[in-house]
Amino acid sequence: MIFSELISDLQDALKKDLAQIRFLLKKNPAMGYTRIVDIGKEVGRKYNIKLVVNFPKEGRIEEFEMYGKRDLSLIIDYERKRFPIDREQIKQKALEFLGDVQTEDAYMYENKEGVRVFGENWKIDILPHSVHIWTEFDDKVTAFCDWLMENAYQMKKK
Repeated sequence: MIFSELISDLQDALKKDLAQIRFLLKKNPAMGYTRIVDIGKEVGRKYNIKLVVNFPKEGRIEEFEMYGKRDLSLIIDYERKRFPIDREQIKQKALEFLGDVQTEDAYMYENKEGVRVFGENWKIDILPHSVHIWTEFDDKVTAFCDWLMENAYQMKKK
């Protein structure tokens, strides 16, 4: 379960450096954010993924207990334009794992494809080269992302 392991490693690494991050955020917010981004890159490297920790809404960077538990981008392979499986299968699995959600085709231009899964106040953008998770990782989201990593990105535990 690559996604589960990845977020666990990220949360541990962020927690380990939390005192330094908090100090940097107080002293120089840009340096604090840079440290968070660097930790994400370091963890992602172990999985051959570019991992980006996002803070899409003002004030979220101060919610220290949520670091690594929401709003991540995983860039797997910039060159990929198509999924190895049918988009409809991704949509079906989203419904199975996540329940009452909306799904739609997204980013369908220049021979590219993608899927957007969304609820009332959140979304997951799934592209052949990356996945962007704009919500908290509860058990359902984590299980779905584990499935995505194995099936849509063909990443297995080594």
